[in-house]
Amino acid sequence: MAGAPRIERLVTSGTFSLDGGTWDVDNNVWIVGDDDEVLVIDAAHDSDAVLEAVGDRRLSAVVCTHAHDDHVRAAPDVALATGARVLLHPDDQVLWKMVHPNRRPDGPLADGDELLVAGIGLRVLHTPGHAPGAVCLYAPDLGALFSGDTLFAGGPGATGRSYSDFGTIITSIGDRLLTLPGETVVHTGHGDTTTVEAEAPHLQEWAARGW
Repeated sequence: MAGAPRIERLVTSGTFSLDGGTWDVDNNVWIVGDDDEVLVIDAAHDSDAVLEAVGDRRLSAVVCTHAHDDHVRAAPDVALATGARVLLHPDDQVLWKMVHPNRRPDGPLADGDELLVAGIGLRVLHTPGHAPGAVCLYAPDLGALFSGDTLFAGGPGATGRSYSDFGTIITSIGDRLLTLPGETVVHTGHGDTTTVEAEAPHLQEWAARGW
């Protein structure tokens, strides 16, 4: 028996670099699936740690919520070791090429796509703002949203660097994420989980403050 589909969290550590600066960061790597098959969301920093967490299960895909270096650095090595495809929204190619100039993603993500793993569907939501090709993945059967760096516990993702825009991320969050059921658990790219219900009341406050 493959067991019930579940969500596993791996935290990896490294750096994020853009616009001439470098920062130490801890990233959440989310593994969705069962005892036989899994999908990895954001292969961050450490390919060996990701491969150890996957174990002997079949890896169906490495999904990139966006192409900042801390989220995609390990993706090609994980793909090479497992035969899985790396999937990225085409609007983030400009960021991907900064990290992996000689290796393209294996396939595109598009708004409305459904990715299947262990009988669970994950719907792709294009949520630009933190990055032009940022996406979130909504798994209604698990009551889960994987938000990358679009939405965190307490606020939107950062928009102060190249290829980001504050107004765009606020629109993405309001139109695409906070309209989901309130009990949906938001699994973020960094830090703690939250819920749609917890974040929804604060959208106007974020917009007014220019978060």
